Amino acid sequence: CSQVFDVFYFLFFRPFHVEPTNIVSVNDDTQRVTDEASAMNKRIHYYSRLASPTHRALIAPDHVLPAPDEIYVYSPLGTAFKIDSCTDGHGKNSSIVTIFMIWNTMMGTSILSIPWGIKQAGFTSGILLILLMGILTLYCCYRVVKSRKMIPLIDTSHWEFPDVCKYYFGSFGQWSSLLFSMVSLVGAMVVYWVLMSNFLFNTGKFIYNFVHNINVTEIVPGTNESNKVICPGAAKDFPPRNWSVTLFSGNSTSFELFEEWWDKSRTVPFYLIAALLPLLNLKSPSFFAKFNVLGTVSVVYLVFLVTVKAAQLGIHLEFSWFTENEFFVPEFRILFPQLTGVLTLAFFIHNCVITLLQNNRNQENNVRDLSIAYFLVGLTYLYVGVIIFASFPSPPLSKECIEQNFLDNFPSDDIMSFVARIFLLFQMMTVYPLLGYLARVQLLGQVFGNVYPSVFHVLVLNIAIVGAGVAMARFYPNIGGIIRYSGATCGLAFVFVYPSLIYMISLHRAGQLTWPALIVHIFIILLGLANLIAQFLL
Repeated sequence: CSQVFDVFYFLFFRPFHVEPTNIVSVNDDTQRVTDEASAMNKRIHYYSRLASPTHRALIAPDHVLPAPDEIYVYSPLGTAFKIDSCTDGHGKNSSIVTIFMIWNTMMGTSILSIPWGIKQAGFTSGILLILLMGILTLYCCYRVVKSRKMIPLIDTSHWEFPDVCKYYFGSFGQWSSLLFSMVSLVGAMVVYWVLMSNFLFNTGKFIYNFVHNINVTEIVPGTNESNKVICPGAAKDFPPRNWSVTLFSGNSTSFELFEEWWDKSRTVPFYLIAALLPLLNLKSPSFFAKFNVLGTVSVVYLVFLVTVKAAQLGIHLEFSWFTENEFFVPEFRILFPQLTGVLTLAFFIHNCVITLLQNNRNQENNVRDLSIAYFLVGLTYLYVGVIIFASFPSPPLSKECIEQNFLDNFPSDDIMSFVARIFLLFQMMTVYPLLGYLARVQLLGQVFGNVYPSVFHVLVLNIAIVGAGVAMARFYPNIGGIIRYSGATCGLAFVFVYPSLIYMISLHRAGQLTWPALIVHIFIILLGLANLIAQFLL
């Protein structure tokens, strides 16, 4: 086993390995001699990618810099939030705060696509995949946490996982981790733009119709009860102007003009540019971090919304393993990798989990707290996904009508959905500049050594990111597809490949690598590769 791994390692990874230069003897109490700037850079090595020293947009936790007043935690497809006075006075968090931080960081826009993913996989298969992917990503996350501690003779107390990748794989690990981090960040920003366009469109439509006392009946399949559920995907089977309108005030000309200039894909994505592009060019977006607790409020409200809707609509299930019919889908479908792609990003926290756990007061509880947080995240995804799927009214509608954003199955004049869209729109508009700031700092900081080299550099980068969001909102507004592609791509590196390879290399160097460990972790790598390939085949 050791000889086989030797051949594999020396062929593919030894050329990238860089021997450490800051080895410290475990028996030597002498402090390493470095100048003050180098020492500070070491202490905030990871955080320097997130903020320049003169800005306070991202404040390092207490274990990195003494006595900060605020802690901010960010997630590509989740939320960015601040916890005030969450420590015990010594810069440490209790287990309950640590669990909440991990849960809040992982909970993101993926929750809107979980019901669609269950529909693609089949109800029973979907539930099993959520459980299995949760266990698998938790195990890989545990390997990430342990990876830093398996490096001997080096002070790794302030390392993050990209630093571990750089240690094992040299410049290849450094730049590849940057690449996959950018994939997750830019993918998140694209999803945000698509969703903000959607929420802004429906919000504006609701307000216009309410102010002008207009009743619009969309001629698409839907239920006839007061708790209306619609099937927007079937709109393509109807003429372009698939609605009837009753005007109680005003005239039809102004309504038609509004419909022409307020279109979900042709106009609204461009309107967002005027509001968000200037915010992306700010040197410090710290102001927006004050509002990001709305992310937690939004998730709690979504759970409340699906609970109320399920109580109103009832349960509509029919079980058949392989046979499709007009209204239901089989329990197992060949499209199940689409759900695994979404879940890879839904459970993604691997590039920042070390920081979250390092500030835990009781380090011996890290595994327990991480497991509890993953359990709560999986439970939240299961609850929302299963409740929406089970309560979707079939018949008269088919389960195939469940949209990639389940809020699209409720009409724009639905009050509860309107409130949810308002919450999510405001929350995303405050998080979006922060994600843009992270992308700017990671890319420009690595390439130019300066997070704000010039207005021109920053503007070009932001135009490219915004352009990608507008293009996707215009031509491919499918958040489920975007999430699964970006999730499978960045997850291949941070979830499946790097944690497994680093663990095998560590065991090999310690002379403890066994055939079962080698086979299991190679299998995990192959699962991640198959997950990515399947996204482009199905």
